[in-house]
Amino acid sequence: MKFVVERDSLVDAVNWVSKSISNRPITTALLGIVIDASDEITLSGSDLETAAKAKFKAEVSQKGKVLVPGKLLADIARSLPAKTVTFNLEGTRVLVTAGSAKFTLPTLPLAEYPTLPTVPPPTGSLASDLFATAINQVAIAAGKDDSLPTLTGVYVEINKNQITLAATDRYRLAVRELTWSAQDANIETTSLLRARTLADAAKSLIGTSQVSIALAPANTNEKLVGFISDGKTMTSRVLDGSFPPFRHLLPSDSTASAVIEVAPFLDSVRRVALVTDKTVPLRLNFSNNTLVLEAGTGDEAQASEKLDINYKGEDINIAFNPTFLTDGLTAIGTAFVHISFTGANKPAVLTGQNEAASAPITNYKYLLMPMRYSA
Repeated sequence: MKFVVERDSLVDAVNWVSKSISNRPITTALLGIVIDASDEITLSGSDLETAAKAKFKAEVSQKGKVLVPGKLLADIARSLPAKTVTFNLEGTRVLVTAGSAKFTLPTLPLAEYPTLPTVPPPTGSLASDLFATAINQVAIAAGKDDSLPTLTGVYVEINKNQITLAATDRYRLAVRELTWSAQDANIETTSLLRARTLADAAKSLIGTSQVSIALAPANTNEKLVGFISDGKTMTSRVLDGSFPPFRHLLPSDSTASAVIEVAPFLDSVRRVALVTDKTVPLRLNFSNNTLVLEAGTGDEAQASEKLDINYKGEDINIAFNPTFLTDGLTAIGTAFVHISFTGANKPAVLTGQNEAASAPITNYKYLLMPMRYSA
């Protein structure tokens, strides 16, 4: 095997594939990335739950196929100078050369590498940047506790030309709605996918044009979802279990609402939160077009700050986990946030707003449970 490739093409492909490699594989072969040199180069990697492939053009002078350590290949590719890169298999070693930089990679047993699943036919498509933004907005609310696998996922509901994404860790809920171009105009289906897998895919899809989503037919044994974009593919097995019903948690009305400029609000939250930890809530007191942020009591470290805001409704004293609040404010992606309340002991709902006097953007909702605190 011997080929020459542009460094940027190599790095882009390796970055995509390496996200599907396990740090604790059940076999040594799964530590590797398969390099398949034929008319073009195909890189493959998998942890048996997800599988990724990337194809790119290269000058192939000798065809071949080899398995090399994936993390090492990724580190080497990213460190190479901006020169053309030559791969040359000599016996059981792969020589990688770029300018004056030279590396020798050991090979792994290719015969032990599993057969990767085939990507299902595309079910529909949408703009990659839109998909990536939506995933990032929702995945932050997914749980991190693997003992509750259902809550580590992003629920994907497809209803004709609309996709609804939702995730929750029981303390917050993120829901994003977006439209797409479905192959079947009447399609209705649901899937539950690992949030980490989707988030990794979203990062690598930014900057591409379109992403196709491929759902395995219901009558197949393989419960897979695939993503296809610009020579890159990824498949992921769906999570077992049922995602909890969530729509009833989103209130249809409110007793009070606040409109706040996000940038100064975030700055204030981060400053006041310096005296908090996971068990110390950030207290927010809303009244008379004013927000007072407070944290700490008694002999503990304390902090407070005051902001001028637009506020309507009854006075509200409420407390939140500052990290969760920061996540929501960051995910909204607009200049202003609209916060709806139904009571001091009930969840608040954050939505985006482009201007102080414009209408809320309701295609993304971030529901945040309040924390109890001692006055």
